[in-house]
Amino acid sequence: MYTVTLSPKFQVVIPKRVRERMSLRAGEKIEVISFDDRIELVPVRPMREMRGFLRGLDRSFEREREDRA
Repeated sequence: MYTVTLSPKFQVVIPKRVRERMSLRAGEKIEVISFDDRIELVPVRPMREMRGFLRGLDRSFEREREDRA
């Protein structure tokens, strides 16, 4: 976990290790999401980069039976 400082212009610098791990580049769009008392930064990725991201996901689960009238 890293600690950053909020500047007088309300800006923060994402630590280098986090930028490298997330493959962030200058000028990239990042969504800012607030939940109660925390803030999350989520990189906006093109849909073409999402192809195959669920590969290897365990799909073995039981579905609930639908209510039938």
